[in-house]
Amino acid sequence: MTLAPETTTMTVQLQLDDGWFTVCDLSVLMPGRGVAALLPDGRQVALFLDRAGRMYAIDNRDPFSGAAVLSRGLTGTHQGRPFVASPLLKQRFDLESGKCLDDETVTVATYEVRTH
Repeated sequence: MTLAPETTTMTVQLQLDDGWFTVCDLSVLMPGRGVAALLPDGRQVALFLDRAGRMYAIDNRDPFSGAAVLSRGLTGTHQGRPFVASPLLKQRFDLESGKCLDDETVTVATYEVRTH
């Protein structure tokens, strides 16, 4: 007798106002690359997985250009803090707090993220 391999798929979930929302399979995320996802209310979120396995979720809309492009930005660290740089105007956004590292008066929304 042959046993079928167990196929347990981990999903990525975001904490929204009305509870946890499943966004995608964890296998979609690649370290150092962002993924955009549509939320039920029409907003977009940018998801990131770093090389240590930590996940981050921020608003995908670049507040400087208005374009939904942050998921396509370059990731890095500044003074030990993970960030994504907008592919358009290059402003850097802290992935944990959403604060712009280049203009402290600007922030993007962040979301609590987990696997389930």
